[in-house]
Formats: sequence, structure tokens, C-alpha cells
Amino acid sequence: MQIQKWQIVSILVIFLLAVSGFSWWRIYLYPKQTLFQSGKIAENFRSMESIFPSRPISKSTQPYKLQENIRELNVSYKFDGKKHAMSDLLDRTFTTGILVVKNDVIVYEQYFRGNSAIARNTSWSMAKSFISALVGIAIAEGKINSINDPITKYVPELVNSGYNNVPIKHILQMSSGVRFDEGYSNPKSDINELLPKLFLYARPMDQTIFDFPSEKASGKDFHYMSLDSHVLGLLLRRVTGRNIADYFQEKLWQPLGAESDASWLTDLYGTEVTFCGLNATLRDYAKFGLLYLHEGKLNGKQIIPQSWVKESTIPDRPDMQAGATDFKEYAGFGYQYQWWIPPNSDGDFVALGHRGQFLYINPKHQVVIVKTSAAEKPLNSEIRLETIALLRAIANSF
Repeated sequence: MQIQKWQIVSILVIFLLAVSGFSWWRIYLYPKQTLFQSGKIAENFRSMESIFPSRPISKSTQPYKLQENIRELNVSYKFDGKKHAMSDLLDRTFTTGILVVKNDVIVYEQYFRGNSAIARNTSWSMAKSFISALVGIAIAEGKINSINDPITKYVPELVNSGYNNVPIKHILQMSSGVRFDEGYSNPKSDINELLPKLFLYARPMDQTIFDFPSEKASGKDFHYMSLDSHVLGLLLRRVTGRNIADYFQEKLWQPLGAESDASWLTDLYGTEVTFCGLNATLRDYAKFGLLYLHEGKLNGKQIIPQSWVKESTIPDRPDMQAGATDFKEYAGFGYQYQWWIPPNSDGDFVALGHRGQFLYINPKHQVVIVKTSAAEKPLNSEIRLETIALLRAIANSF
């Protein structure tokens, strides 16, 4: 049996981590045994940098501090024909923090389960929306000519993968046609097998791309899969010649006026896992929401092209409209470029993350809401839709 180059490197990496005192076995044991263990999830979700390797992201040298006008917030909302209390849903979804910004002013901020304003909460798949923003910036800089270009124009080795000749746009829309099982409730699904691949067998994240062949023509069907978002990260690294954390820091974190340091989780080789892995405070997440609320402009700077913000958040295919998608955990939501559109949208859209992370933007009411959670199990579509009902009620209350 021929030993591949990455396997030799993995042995050396594990040896170096061991002799340097880095507890690499802890990385493996956490995901398999205690990362989602009841009673420990909330602490783990704000301590990811101590569980996994990561790259640091420095706060802005010119922090943008939002004004505050804190008030009471105890709204009720209707869902499934019944009236519900905000406090009940926050408890049922194991909320760790909620922050509401109205007209660029913080009007409500509460933390639970040991969380705080200075803690860095993990994003899970909310990170995908940040990656989408970086793609838009790279296009504006001329590093990517067009999203209609095939990914293999910029990452030629993918010609030997399921992504051969797949347009970048189809990857942004989770329509690559690549075979990948995102089922969170199935312990043998591809998404749940990734952690052992990365941290037990020390495979490079980029190498796992080649495990999944094409199963259908791209651009035909929406099929939510985190692998597509990692391929977008590979694209960004290739066209910029930089790692994601550094490019993110310069193009987003600094101009946003981030008040706190952040980090991005990596595999054992220092490659950012771009379908998740951003860790930041709720206030800094909110600034990213404000950036999209204001069509790419914040703190006097046009950071993302206005056209990209609009193009990213309005589905342009029938199968991606709200109500048309059928992915179990997100059924009913529409999709575009790594952003979700709730049913009956009046212009609102949202970044969603595993176990109850929400970054909700409501342009009509000029409201941004960040909600972090440590849910005991993956949220189903019904609880996500109920959460949207609450967030809309909050937006309507001001």
C-alpha cells in the first residue's frame, strides 16, 4: 500500500504536538465525548480555542463602539396559532446571549449560562456568511473575475474532484452537485465523520474534498452542505495568497471597528475550517449584521460592494425561494449566497449556526439581533421558524 504524503506529514504533526505539550488527544476526545455533553455545551462553545487549534484575529486599531440605550424587553409572539413568551423560548433553546441593535444603538443585551459580553462565542455555520462577504470583496478587488467562472480556473487541482468545472456561483448557492451528507442526527453522516478525520487521523481539511464525488449536475438542486463553504475558503486562500484569518482581519475585522480579538479554528495544519470556526463577541457579530443592514457600509466606509450585499440575500432560483427548500433542519427557509431567507420575508434575512446561533437582519425596522445558544441537540426547522417569529416580534416592538 502506497503511503500518501499527507499521512507522513500527519505523523510528524502529531509527534510535534505531543512533544510540544499540545494536548492533541483532547481535541479528539472533546468532539467524540464531551463537546456536546449536557451541562458542558455552553462552556465549550465559548472555549473552542482551548479545544481546537486556531488562528488569532486582532481587534481593530480604531474600534467602533455602538451607543447604548438599554431598555426592558419582554415581548410575546405568535407561533403555530398560540401566544408565547420570549423568556420561555430563550430558555427552551438554551440561549447564552441575546443582543438587539436598533438604529445602530444597542437597546437590549443579556447573557445567560455563564456567558458575558467579553466572551468569544463560536459561530458554527454563521461563519459561512462571513466567507460569502470575503468572496464579494475578492471580486471587487479583481482577484476573482466572475462567480460564473469554474472553481477549477483558480484551484486547478480540483479537476480531480467532484468540483471539476463547477461554477463558483453554484458553490455559493449550495448547489455544487457533490455528494455529501449533512445530516446532523446521523452519527455516520459525512459532517459528523469530519472531526475524526481531521483530529484522530490528522487528515488535512483540503484533502477531504477529494473524498466526495459529484452525484448530479451543478446548479440544479439546492443541497445544503458544509463542504461547499470550505471550498470557498480554499478559493479565497488561492486567489489572495493569504490565510483566511489574515485576509479576514484586514478586509472585515479592522474596517468594521471590531472591539475585541477573535479567532478562527483550524485543522492540525493551520488551515481554517471555513464552514464554521469563527469565535467572536456578540457585539462584534452585531457589527457584521449592521454592515449588511447598511448595504455594505459601516462607520463611514464601504467595506463590501452594495451590489454584492443585495445579490447575496435575494434568491434567484425557484428552488431556493423560502418555502421551496426541504433540508431537514432548515426546511422552509430560502437560500442564496451563504445566507438564509425566512418564510414570508419582508426583506429580512439571517445567518444560522448549529445548535441555535442566529444573526438576524431586518432592514425594514433597522434592527440587528444576535442570539447565541448551547442547545442540547440540533434544532429542527420548527424551532428555527419559531425563533424567527420571536426575532420578528422583537424587531416590531421598537
